[in-house]
Amino acid sequence: MTEQNPLGLKKIHHVEFYVGNAKQAEFYYRKAFGFSRAAYSGLETGNRETTSYVMRQNRVNFILTTPLSPEHHAAEHIRQHGDGVRDIAFQVEDADYAFNEAVKRGARAFIEPHDWQDENGSVRKAAIHTYGDTIHSFISYNTNNGHNYNGVFLPGFIAQEVKGDEVGIVLVDHIVGNVELGKMNVWCDFYRDVMGFHRYITFDDKDISTEYSALMSIVMSDGGHNIKFPINEPAESKKGKSQIQEYIEFYRGAGAQHVALLCKDIRQTVAKLQANGVEFLTVPDSYYAELPNRVGEIDEDIESLHKLGILVDRDEEGYLLQIFTKPVEDRPTVFYEILQRKGCKGFGKGNFKALFVSIEDEQRRRGNL
Repeated sequence: MTEQNPLGLKKIHHVEFYVGNAKQAEFYYRKAFGFSRAAYSGLETGNRETTSYVMRQNRVNFILTTPLSPEHHAAEHIRQHGDGVRDIAFQVEDADYAFNEAVKRGARAFIEPHDWQDENGSVRKAAIHTYGDTIHSFISYNTNNGHNYNGVFLPGFIAQEVKGDEVGIVLVDHIVGNVELGKMNVWCDFYRDVMGFHRYITFDDKDISTEYSALMSIVMSDGGHNIKFPINEPAESKKGKSQIQEYIEFYRGAGAQHVALLCKDIRQTVAKLQANGVEFLTVPDSYYAELPNRVGEIDEDIESLHKLGILVDRDEEGYLLQIFTKPVEDRPTVFYEILQRKGCKGFGKGNFKALFVSIEDEQRRRGNL
């Protein structure tokens, strides 16, 4: 472990969603987002508590989990929050060390370190609480201690391959957390003090505001900039209800707002997603008329970006292309960002104003502005 990585984090291992109907959610993520079903856990595997599907596309692993009884804690999670992110799980060098170090640094324990095993071997697992009802699991594969797993995913899962038509999603770029007013710095301090992250970028209400709503945001990053967690809170003194406040009211508290998925060719990816029925936010035509002067020369034809609704922003290191889906469930909560980076390390600051106007149009239709 190092000072920059005190818990020995390697990568995001998976993101687990608690959902009302995992079988139907699996179909949606396979048909709409191009994920393939890679593994399954349920009654047929001896799991009497939950049904889970592992959805995979390149280096992205999502678990969709539904409880099989109202007594399971996932049932209360779904009742309160609707479908949402429960676990942002990390692969670590040593789960025991990561857990003990995190607790020593101030984290609240959720699951003590334990062996998780089946006939294919074992892994070591533990978990801590973060904002809202979200947790971080720590998972380690350690051959020296006998924790060597040879199964398809994790203990309790069997291989169950159902191919999706890939859309070009490669990995998780970042995951954004929405927290209550006054809590942003609390959780940024948590990621600094417990996880060893640092403040990467800070946005205030002058950066991210319109006449009606505003938010504050700080991007927390690990030392290698492989794991990035922006933390948002609503800003005060605006006419309307910010998108963050709308999320918190409908999610019934803090939670993961969106998962940003990196791709290699955003135009191909977005064209496929749109053909699959995924709905995206749109910005006014005037955005594209102003684009050449704002971002300078880019490789892509602006008309092709306009047709797909893709946004562009530039920093001193390059530019990025991005687009945001509408919420993917009935509550206006969780959504996705699709992005492609061409050197840019930022998060699209130059697009915030246009996006907020688009989001507010949607809020207005919902009667929540």
